[in-house]
Amino acid sequence: MLSVEDLSLAARLSGVSASLYPGQVTAICGPNGAGKSTLLASLAGLLAPDEGRVALGGEALLAMPSQARAQAIGYLPQTPEVAWDVSVEVLVSLGRIPWAGVPAGEAQDAIDAAIAAMDLDEFRHRPVSRLSGGERARALMARVLATRPRWLLADEPLANLDLGHAAALIARFREQAAAGRGVVLVLHDLANAMNHADRVLVLDRGSLVADGPPREALAEDVIARVWGVRANWLGEEGGLALSHPPC
Repeated sequence: MLSVEDLSLAARLSGVSASLYPGQVTAICGPNGAGKSTLLASLAGLLAPDEGRVALGGEALLAMPSQARAQAIGYLPQTPEVAWDVSVEVLVSLGRIPWAGVPAGEAQDAIDAAIAAMDLDEFRHRPVSRLSGGERARALMARVLATRPRWLLADEPLANLDLGHAAALIARFREQAAAGRGVVLVLHDLANAMNHADRVLVLDRGSLVADGPPREALAEDVIARVWGVRANWLGEEGGLALSHPPC
């Protein structure tokens, strides 16, 4: 279990508490500036709270050795940077750094599986500078997958992806959850959260205002209150779309 307990951080989060569980896809949603990315970075152990704590399996996350945290939690920020113009395979191999010392064959298997999962085999030897924005996003996600962490945390992972690759990545996240990993995603697209998450946390101005199954957390009255938009869910379960009148 990955949990936050009465988490407060500057003016960005205020008294947020939630317990997240492996085997589920959890979506964090909310308007711009709600604190979504701050909460995700806190769950990854990258920000120290002013009050409260983040715990992994009951142990304070920030008290864990950094290598153990890196093995347990894979994190993809919203705007990741690539410092060197390496090939896709080398970039993905960086995800194995927390596991230095494991047999080379095991490491290569993880790298190959991550490249295949993100449909990057044909780009394996291509420099990152020669990738499109969507291809680069997939390579960065493959780096996270190569770590084979117990928890996958990704901030807007579907941005820059075309429809096909976005659907494929959602399927990969579902597979990771089915394999027993915890998956936590910051999503702006409420339809993706509604149709593909097991649970949704809704933040508004740094506070947790809804937490539950998508049908409850993203109910029409919640959307009206938090986003200020009168909208209706249309369609069938698993393929719902959000309809709202023009402004």
